Amino acid sequence: MACSKIAFAMLILASVVACSANALAQADTPGQGRLAQASTPPTPPSAPATAAANPIGSVATLQGTASVTRNNAGSALTVRDAIYQGDDLQTGIDGTLGITFDDETTFTLTPNSRITVDDFVYREGGANNAAVFNIFGGTVAFVAAEVAKTGDMKIDTPTATMGIRGTTGLVEIPAGATADTNGQVSIKLYADADGRVGRIEVFGRDGTQLGILSRGTTGFAIRPGAPGAAQRFTAVPLQISAQEAARDRSFVRQAFAAQLVGRQINIQRRNPNLRQPNLQRPNQLRPNQPRPNVPRPGLRTPPGAQPLPSPGSRPMLQQRPGTLPQAGRPGPPTLQRHPPLPTPPGLPKAPGGQKKAPQKKNQNP
Repeated sequence: MACSKIAFAMLILASVVACSANALAQADTPGQGRLAQASTPPTPPSAPATAAANPIGSVATLQGTASVTRNNAGSALTVRDAIYQGDDLQTGIDGTLGITFDDETTFTLTPNSRITVDDFVYREGGANNAAVFNIFGGTVAFVAAEVAKTGDMKIDTPTATMGIRGTTGLVEIPAGATADTNGQVSIKLYADADGRVGRIEVFGRDGTQLGILSRGTTGFAIRPGAPGAAQRFTAVPLQISAQEAARDRSFVRQAFAAQLVGRQINIQRRNPNLRQPNLQRPNQLRPNQPRPNVPRPGLRTPPGAQPLPSPGSRPMLQQRPGTLPQAGRPGPPTLQRHPPLPTPPGLPKAPGGQKKAPQKKNQNP
């Protein structure tokens, strides 16, 4: 009886060992498990990075130094550099920067000024044109163009937002001004280059309208409101002196000039074929280059005659008989001396080979 139990236990143990070996063999040989693992779809590769945005403007003018921060990397600016949405533009202590956008909106930044391009959408003839710029500090003159006339253009400052309706203006922000400080932001309206005057609507950062500028050489100073007042900031009319107005107009004229230059730069950027240099044509003469003595087409030189001078060349001077042409620059023309005429008979010869005419005798006694 004990032997039968031991045999039965050993039989069960042998069955367990055989099942384990069979499972290991199936794992090591290609089978359904490996096919199922192979059928698992691979992880798709990550999508490629999106292409860089198209430029929306260009550096039109630059004096001194200015820089741009783009994708958290800073670099120096030069004339004709492209401007992109999201750029952070800043001038140095000696820098004056003019930038013109594709709709010809132009900004001129004086030294120690900073502006960012938060949004810019422009399509010629489009109905959804829009632009948002943010001025953080310094003195900035601007000339609004198509976006302001056909869409929605805004300029943000630390204390106010301006709705631009196609006009020329100037913004002054003292260093360190923020919405939580008492730094006074000045907003001024000036006439366009053609003498027209646009419109600037001034809003608080909470959207409340603070005032409207519609007359040239006027402005607002944005100041904190009274304690407990509903409006956090108020727009106080500025008294612009003649000296201050003359200074502001000089900045505005710089913006007008930058707009003219930037317009051409943007046209060349959008049409690269126009940027090819004006190469000299073959056989084209440079200024002050002597022309070869080649007869004009259609005119033949008779045998024994001198060729006709080409246009722009000097006429050849006749040399005296018996003289040799001198090298270098020709001297003044010389007159050819003709042989003396024969003297009629009966006339006395004068000194030099000619005869004198007879003098009449006095008939008086």
